[in-house]
Parts: sequence; C-alpha cells; structure tokens
Amino acid sequence: MIPEHLRQVADGVLREAAKDPRVLAVVAGGSVASGISDEYSDLDLVLVCTAEGQPACLAEAKEFAARVGPLLSSFSGEHVGEPRLLIALFGPPLVHVDLKFVTPDGLRTRVEDGVVLWQRDDTVDKVRADSEAAWPQPDPQWIEDRFWPWVHYTAVKIARGELFEAIEALGALRGLAIAPLATWGRTSRPAGVRRFETLAPELVPELRATIATADADDCLRALEAAVDVYRKVREGVPMVRRTAAEEAVVAFLRAS
Repeated sequence: MIPEHLRQVADGVLREAAKDPRVLAVVAGGSVASGISDEYSDLDLVLVCTAEGQPACLAEAKEFAARVGPLLSSFSGEHVGEPRLLIALFGPPLVHVDLKFVTPDGLRTRVEDGVVLWQRDDTVDKVRADSEAAWPQPDPQWIEDRFWPWVHYTAVKIARGELFEAIEALGALRGLAIAPLATWGRTSRPAGVRRFETLAPELVPELRATIATADADDCLRALEAAVDVYRKVREGVPMVRRTAAEEAVVAFLRAS
C-alpha cells in the first residue's frame, strides 16, 4: 500500500506514535489512501491525539519528526490555512511528509477517510461511524463571479508592465477557474490543475496556450487564450453568467 520510498519514514512514524500514549491512531491520506501513489508521491499522515494531549503533541511536532528519521527541514502549515500541520523533508533519500495532529473531534471535519495504519483503540472507527468525509468541491458561481474581475486585474498588470505579476495571475486563472470547470464531473477529488493532463487531456493544448513568457504581447495573448478556454469549459456548468462584466472586460482586452 505504501510505496517503497516512503516505507521507512512511515514505519518511523508508527514506531514513535506507539510510544506516545497521547497518540491514538495514524491515518494515511492523499495518494496512498486513494490507491494512486507512485515513486513520486509524498506521505500524508494524520495523527489522531487525545483532546488533552493534542496541543502538546502539536507544540512538539518538530521533535517528534526528528525522532522519526533524518529530518532535514520542517515548518508549520499556516500558509495553507492549516496550523495543525507540520511539513517535513527527510533524507537522504529525500521524502516529503505531511504530519497533521488532530483531536478526535477535529477528525470529524475531514476531506477523506484515509487508511488506518495503526490505532491504539477504536476512536477513529467511532468518529467515522457518525460523521462523513467531504472533499471540497468547486462552486461554479463563485468562479464566474470572480473570473472577469480577475481578467481585468491581469490586463491592467500587463499594461503597467508588471509582467511577473501578470504571469502569476494567469496561473491563478488556470488553477482557480479554468481547471475546476474543465474537470467538472470528471473527478470526485478536484485539486486545481493537479492531474489535469490525465483528467482533461483534450484540453492540454488550450491550457498550454495560457502560459506566457515575460513579454507584454505574449502575456496579452495568453490572457486572451485564458478567456477563450474559460468560455469553453463553463459550457454546461450550472451558473448565472455575469454577461455585463464579461462584455466590458472583453472590450477592454480588445482595446489593450
């Protein structure tokens, strides 16, 4: 179940978890849980801790990781909105591991059930019996409401000569708007442009056209390509189109 390159670190986590009475279970998520892991996969682990012990376990997360194996670097996950997360790099060989320390109550709100690798008791089973995992799904209306202001923002950055900012904005259009609609109904676990090549292979050339170099004309070309592919992928997706905004922004682009 766990790829060979992740097994040593996984075994280390299980060993250290079993030594700590505050830890009740270790659950694997991500590609391991979904059965699509390969030699490039990271290791996503949830450590279920007692309610009383979780704050201390989280405070000692780096020390825990250092006992697991050769820890090269680690940092907490506030930048992705998850302060319970420790992101760690082990090696050599290099292995990326996410360790999330949650309480049983915190486990009730989860995106996936995962695979229980080890458990001290039946806490995880009880939580799963009366709660349900829910992977975040894109909201087409949220996307449509924002897409045209985002396009205008990007066009202004190009006109001002802030080309690297424009390139960043084009990436956001792909990940936050185009890819979620392009993969609508094709996956139960949408994740921006991840695995886009597999989920929507026929659209790869059109998405490739939205990638720009640090040149104003090329950025404008890529932005126009983004508008074209967005209009295509939103067909058949339920939403109220913001037609007035669309027409105004497209006219602005044509005049740029």
